[in-house]
Amino acid sequence: MNFDLAFAVEIVPRVLDGLGNTIMVAILSSFGAALLGFAWEMLRRAGHGVGYVIRFVIDFIRSTPILVQLYFLFFVLPSYGIVLPSMVVGVLGLSIYYSGYLAEVFKAGIDAVPRGQFEAGISLGLSRFLTIILVIAPQMLRNIAAPMGAYFVSILKATPYLAVIAVPEMLGSAFDVASETYRYAEPMLVVGVLFLMLAGGVAFLVHRLEKRVTAFSAMGRR
Repeated sequence: MNFDLAFAVEIVPRVLDGLGNTIMVAILSSFGAALLGFAWEMLRRAGHGVGYVIRFVIDFIRSTPILVQLYFLFFVLPSYGIVLPSMVVGVLGLSIYYSGYLAEVFKAGIDAVPRGQFEAGISLGLSRFLTIILVIAPQMLRNIAAPMGAYFVSILKATPYLAVIAVPEMLGSAFDVASETYRYAEPMLVVGVLFLMLAGGVAFLVHRLEKRVTAFSAMGRR
């Protein structure tokens, strides 16, 4: 079966039906992964007992395939009376999975901030929490902007996994076209090009953010 360019152009609107869900899931999952990853890192630094437990949690999350986590949330939890919509499972699954990686990003970013900054915040009468939020976090952002942005791109590219739990995102729309027409080359090419464009856009925005954060930090040091 030859590749039909006209058919590929014709099906673009149908594949785009899942664009809104893809973008929404990517944004919510990125936000959730960042919040949860930061929480993991704060808890890991809380104390020896809690720290060891959180280290195990982070390693467990990172060592388990994302599909296993999605299947557990979608197929196993209902056996215990916990039934979640597929969209919620998708966002929750991606957030949990990538929070393990972002926790390591936050760890590296915090460790790169001189210890004296934390001590200065404490000496000014700030609590440990406020010192981290007001003193450490702004400096940490400069160190983690690039790697955190790379994981946001990874989250976007991981949204096709949600097709296996019936989330109506772009790959799912492409599969619908393929199952109806028995043509797979055109839908897969279209969805691949669309993801390339989205990932390029996110990478560009992250690059702009990194430059702004660097410039702001340089001004702050003057």
